Amino acid sequence: MLRVITTLAVSLLSLASWAADLPPDVLAKNTTQEVLAILRADKDIQSGNVQKIYDLVEAKVLPHFDFNRMTQLAVGKHWNAATPLQKQSLVKEFRALLVRTYSTSLTAFKDQAIEFKPFSMKPDETEVTVQTEVKQPGGKPIPINYDMYKTAFGWKVYDVSIDGVSLVINYRSSFASTIRQSGIDGLISTLESKSRSVEKSEPQPNSGGKAVPVKPARSKPSTSLKSLADRMLYTASR
Repeated sequence: MLRVITTLAVSLLSLASWAADLPPDVLAKNTTQEVLAILRADKDIQSGNVQKIYDLVEAKVLPHFDFNRMTQLAVGKHWNAATPLQKQSLVKEFRALLVRTYSTSLTAFKDQAIEFKPFSMKPDETEVTVQTEVKQPGGKPIPINYDMYKTAFGWKVYDVSIDGVSLVINYRSSFASTIRQSGIDGLISTLESKSRSVEKSEPQPNSGGKAVPVKPARSKPSTSLKSLADRMLYTASR
């Protein structure tokens, strides 16, 4: 038994080391292609099963994001004034809001394709931007860029720019306004409220405990995917 456990541990460490060695553009491309392949193949997700999208995002996307750094940058100068418990709550609620918003928006992905722009970096660089463009039939391409930095556990995303607008900077303005009016605890409460409002728009379980699939509303091709950008930026400005 000890030999089995040791072998498993070594295998997991080797896998983690392999992921840590991936260049940022390759990591982003591999993750994106895997997620999109699952989105297009899973009939439950196509029918609007948000819980399965949550599970997908948790397993495939979140490990490559640094929510601690994202939250710290979004809170800005007020971060140092927060207590350790408040910082923990801020990260938790900001993460929950982004995950819910991102997950529910993924239902808009149907016939779109993601193009990765040419990428190059110096051997000693520790911060880079991976540029992508989402193309959809009959619609204007939407640029989505990922700011990433190198850690001991591989490259991590700490900001996303959608159609030229940084999520971190956009949220920073909203957070600062809330903190001025209600303090850090007020911001935590606001994040909780926003997360609940996103949750209310999701499919609700029926009496059997399963989510009732909701067929995504039809919309013009030019606006279908853009709902991802609009939805994420809208929650920041409310």
